[in-house]
Amino acid sequence: MALSIKQHMLFHVMLVTGALCLLLTPSVAELPRFKHPAKPQQSLRLLVVGDWGRKGTNNQSLVANQMGIVGEKLNIDFVISTGDNFYEDGLKGVDDPAFFESFVDIYTAPSLQKTWYSVLGNHDYRGDVEAQLSPVLKQKDSRWLCLRSFVLDGEIVEFFFVDTTPFVNEYFVDPGEHTYDWEGVLPRMSYLSELLKDVDSALAQSKAKWKMVVGHHTINSAGHHGNTEELKQILVPILKAHNVDAYINGHDHCLEHIIDKNSGIHFLTSGGGSKAWSSDVRPWSLEELKLYYDGQGFMSMQITESNADIKFYDVSGKTLHTWSISKDRNVPAWI
Repeated sequence: MALSIKQHMLFHVMLVTGALCLLLTPSVAELPRFKHPAKPQQSLRLLVVGDWGRKGTNNQSLVANQMGIVGEKLNIDFVISTGDNFYEDGLKGVDDPAFFESFVDIYTAPSLQKTWYSVLGNHDYRGDVEAQLSPVLKQKDSRWLCLRSFVLDGEIVEFFFVDTTPFVNEYFVDPGEHTYDWEGVLPRMSYLSELLKDVDSALAQSKAKWKMVVGHHTINSAGHHGNTEELKQILVPILKAHNVDAYINGHDHCLEHIIDKNSGIHFLTSGGGSKAWSSDVRPWSLEELKLYYDGQGFMSMQITESNADIKFYDVSGKTLHTWSISKDRNVPAWI
């Protein structure tokens, strides 16, 4: 049975209070860290795709083909996956053929033979989570790197990957017909509090020019799922406190760019890797909403010390939207 509004509010208060108390004490654990050096000219180029693993259907193969073309033009360094890597219910085990059918045999372009840094989505949690995190998959395809939460150090930029599914109340209190694999997450309060503490600590220690957080779930979105209130309440304050430049996500099957008018944080949704939702958009201030595209596609980023240039592409490779984020937030961006 779903929680009442009053119970939801009580849960939020408890979680926020517990998290803030733990944030006052140093963490004994640190998020795993990976190093990806910037090129000699101090730049990184990458693609971002989410919500893709459908064995090539729902235009997944077409998106993959265009990713290969753009990836070659940009000479990308790596790919970020924003989760929901395997539909409908994650992987059944390390030998599940879906790993080949939805990943290895789909993203075959030479330019995509780079590391894929991936987080888990809610659909991944409906399968065997440990299988998707297992080093056995990396033995099957060396590109694959998936953890619950971790830091990717690209020298000029650090990406902080956050496991967002355990934040969402609905999956615990009203999962419907779905079964979620919570091994490694329970007790939930302790898991979330430790995670928030570790993310806060990692952001505080970062000396990178750019700080970007990657998660599966939306924070600000005009799409089907809309805002994830749990993240707005307990993750966004940490992002603001540490001047995070962008939050990158999937979950909504669209391409989207929102700039929060108060914090200046860019909310970038790249969840168009396969199935999309046509004409499924909520009202949003045009002052903040710079792009909403209800179709398949992906995003690229080119990052230097002074600028982060983002570009969204549709399923045919057409450019839908470009934007340059400057480290000097007083400099107007261009479209």
